[in-house]
Amino acid sequence: MAAATAVSTLSFSSIPPAAGDHRLVRYFLRRVRCSVAGDPTVRDASGEAAAGRISADCVVVGGGISGLCTAQALSTRHAGAALEVLVTEARDRVGGNITTVERDGYLWEEGPNSFQPSDPVLTMAVDSGLKDDLVFGDPNAPRFVLWNGKLRPVPSKPTDLPFFDLMSIGGKLRAGFGAIGIRPPPPGHEESVEEFVRRNLGDEVFERLIEPFCSGVYAGDPAKLSMKAAFGKVWKLEQNGGSIIGGTIKAIQERNKNPKSPRDPRLPKPKGQTVASFRKGLKMLPDAISSRLGNKVKLLWKLRSIRKLDNQGYILMYETPEGLTSVQTRSVILTIPAYVASNLLRPLSNDAAEALSKFYYPPVAAVTVSYPKEAIRKECLIDGELKGFGQLHPRSQGIETLGTLYSSSLFPNRAPPGRVLLLNYIGGAINAGIVSKTESELVEAVDRDLRKMLINSNAEDPVVLGVRVWPQAIPQFLVGHLDHLEAARVALSRGGFEGLFLGGNYVAGVALGRCVEGAYDSASEVADFLSKLTYNK
Repeated sequence: MAAATAVSTLSFSSIPPAAGDHRLVRYFLRRVRCSVAGDPTVRDASGEAAAGRISADCVVVGGGISGLCTAQALSTRHAGAALEVLVTEARDRVGGNITTVERDGYLWEEGPNSFQPSDPVLTMAVDSGLKDDLVFGDPNAPRFVLWNGKLRPVPSKPTDLPFFDLMSIGGKLRAGFGAIGIRPPPPGHEESVEEFVRRNLGDEVFERLIEPFCSGVYAGDPAKLSMKAAFGKVWKLEQNGGSIIGGTIKAIQERNKNPKSPRDPRLPKPKGQTVASFRKGLKMLPDAISSRLGNKVKLLWKLRSIRKLDNQGYILMYETPEGLTSVQTRSVILTIPAYVASNLLRPLSNDAAEALSKFYYPPVAAVTVSYPKEAIRKECLIDGELKGFGQLHPRSQGIETLGTLYSSSLFPNRAPPGRVLLLNYIGGAINAGIVSKTESELVEAVDRDLRKMLINSNAEDPVVLGVRVWPQAIPQFLVGHLDHLEAARVALSRGGFEGLFLGGNYVAGVALGRCVEGAYDSASEVADFLSKLTYNK
């Protein structure tokens, strides 16, 4: 009776294609034996039968940029290992928060907007067949900060430092003395970004540069963000060299002693400090990776549970369009948000789940609007055009919008002739109340802010292209972040969950480039684990 029931639950779609009769018999007998024995590969936690079973060497849970790049790295850099990789995504599209929209001659982003063209990101783009689709911003494009009613350029190179008017002479001197080590010593506890910057570089650097930068990049509160976690490279300079300048000199000396390996000749060479995207927006990258991975990417697959096998590996139970599907895998990497991972891991390790539940994701809204070129204030034009990367707004300046990007000035073909395209971010850790505002209220707030500094007060109403509210947008690297992450990893290790890895932006960093770099790190970690597993067998 049990065997008959087991056979009746099998769907024809789960039968291997073109299987010979003898293979087909073995396949059914194996499934019947599994069901009779109560094997979890065919039933979920409630005892409901799965429609099919798949096996893989690694399952990447989450089809955002971190997950896709991890799978791509495993398929390219570790191709010799012949790993069977599966990427599962609960939504109906890949890319995570990357959201590119094209309509009526406009092309805009409603999530991340660009990336720093580091070699890892360029390698990922080239490996995905997008070398000819890369576009780079003008390295000389100025960045502005609003201060005392005026948009003031931020220094882009050392020779700008004596002349820019964003800071006073006293503020510049304080920053210079602090950078060489004439400042209070470290306090002996984990410092927030605000504490570190005020101590090392002074109040003006913090209030006029770092605070708006934290708001624009993290949508965060620098009084709570961890310097060590959020800006680890700068934090290490003081640790390693006794001061920021001392650490910089020491890092240069170390780099000269250990020269880098030759750069991949396939990679383009960006000019200066710039940002990059793709001809048709950021979505080209996840779409290209997904296309290359083909049927290894599964959409609308919602992970219901993870079980550890008694020997080695895991069983993942999914809700899919074809019904419940069981996946047996030797390793798993979770690139989903921390709060989702927390819920999935709670039945396995309450300690790991508790640690991951401590990460905070504030809401952020991306408001995209367009004005005619003549709406831009004359004092904001350069050679008659709106030029630059964009502008940031310190919280002390009475502006609700965190920052504004000049999308049509940054990359080509983003707006029709005669129009400017502006991407505005609003919300964040200090303004979580945006979730209760309507779309029209968010647009009104952005338009009101822009008319105080960039747009003529009598300009026509903007064309509203998109208002995207992300209720849980960017993980905050708060004081204690690295401790919580380590606690989660230790809990999994002590629980015997080898081969279960944590990834994504709360691990690697929030910038798109950091997600790609983290994906390469994750791929190496998974490949090493699988290699040792095979060797030990």
